[in-house]
Amino acid sequence: MQFLGTRSAAAAETAHKINEISGQNVGRCMQCGQCSGACPMFATGSLPVPPRRIMHLLQLGHVERAAVLETAWCCAACHACEVRCPRSLDLPKVMEAIRQLTLRRNVDFVAPGAVPRAVLASAPPIAMVAAFRRLTP
Repeated sequence: MQFLGTRSAAAAETAHKINEISGQNVGRCMQCGQCSGACPMFATGSLPVPPRRIMHLLQLGHVERAAVLETAWCCAACHACEVRCPRSLDLPKVMEAIRQLTLRRNVDFVAPGAVPRAVLASAPPIAMVAAFRRLTP
């Protein structure tokens, strides 16, 4: 698949890794916006950028820009987007691929030692353990 706007061979390779890890062809996304309309995280304002825009960035080969945005990290993997997608793309798998590529570079999205004590005291322990497993290498 040709990635439009890819600036380097490294960016193209990373974009192809997203397809390989997720098993999804992000180029099939037709930008209809059904994923963003179905996303409960976007509806509540928890996502800074809608899933449709993440898919567009990936189509353009801007994987790094998509990874910097917090959308992939805030995805609840509820699969509402997949159910509504006319192309049957599994966006939670794409979001997981973005997270995996970031973590493979040994970049922590959250530093366990930097979490404020008030958050640690009020959050359920299972949620904290799950977050540390998912967001740190």
